[in-house]
Amino acid sequence: MSLAVETLKNLLKQIGKQVRLMEVCGTHTVAIFRQGVRELLPDGLSLISGPGCPVCVTAVEDIEKAMEIARKENVIFTTFGDMMRVPGIKKNLSETKAEGADIRVLYSPIDALKIASENKDKKIVFFATGFETTSPSVAATLFEAEKRGISNFYIYSVHKLVPPALDSLLGSGEVKIDGFILPGHVSTIIGTRPYGFIAEKYRKPSVITGFEAGEILQGINMLLEQIASNRAEVEIQYKKVVREEGNPKAVALINEYFEPCDAYWRGIGTIPLSGLKLREKYKHRDINSVIKIETLFISGPQEPKGCSCGEILKGIKTPDECPLFAGVCTPENPVGACMVSTEGSCAAYYKYGGHK
Repeated sequence: MSLAVETLKNLLKQIGKQVRLMEVCGTHTVAIFRQGVRELLPDGLSLISGPGCPVCVTAVEDIEKAMEIARKENVIFTTFGDMMRVPGIKKNLSETKAEGADIRVLYSPIDALKIASENKDKKIVFFATGFETTSPSVAATLFEAEKRGISNFYIYSVHKLVPPALDSLLGSGEVKIDGFILPGHVSTIIGTRPYGFIAEKYRKPSVITGFEAGEILQGINMLLEQIASNRAEVEIQYKKVVREEGNPKAVALINEYFEPCDAYWRGIGTIPLSGLKLREKYKHRDINSVIKIETLFISGPQEPKGCSCGEILKGIKTPDECPLFAGVCTPENPVGACMVSTEGSCAAYYKYGGHK
């Protein structure tokens, strides 16, 4: 490990300036903190967290609509557990459940299909959240629902896509980023090609990286080597899992059921073609097509006063620069979405303390 750190120091000396790298994925943020990677980094090299936490970027509007759907008669609303405490305007799904809505926490969308087959007199709705890592399992569940003729299974899709968010971030010019530690799990699905614009359009290096300390340090080393030699490429450190072509079958499954759409990212705003909606031929599986949702939503930021979630997700601020951090806002009483998920940068900062 000391040899790896020494190599980083030498590369940094060769570069001759401060270097800021963004780890896009929330799992990386946690792994970096948990394994003390930040403490190993030489002066002049800093890591900032990006928008790669699906819980954190789920819009207030979508939480409000989810709660409205869950309150409807003859609806069983199903979701991943980490969505239960994401704040809406005044309440969250956990509080809505306590008020009597039938909301069930599941580990997989296929479990929602089982509930649908056992409750044919009710509408079963799965809250389809997450990035390219989770959308194939939702698409596979839709395939099963069609094949088995289970007509009372629906989804509320708020799936997000990682590459358009990075394009938006770089295009805004709001934050100085010298290179990207790209997500390992997402990249097992999409491969390297969707990230090509980072090198081609913005001349920034990027490396798809694993989650162990040695893998992360190697990924950082690969980024510094690119910067030192004035190269901009998409490289793979995580070769034991990620292939250049990704998983074509999973991508084909996603594309069969979904198509890209504009999506609102909490704290960031609308990013073109950064979400997934059901294709027209599968609209009968969209809960929006069978239930009238009356929630009126004023577009624009809906974050609580003082919450810096948006700036944290864009890498403009670190969590400890938010006035609410660790005072009003804690994992037990989260004000912003970045404190809710274990993969949120605020929750990671709070749990492991400090930053470099």
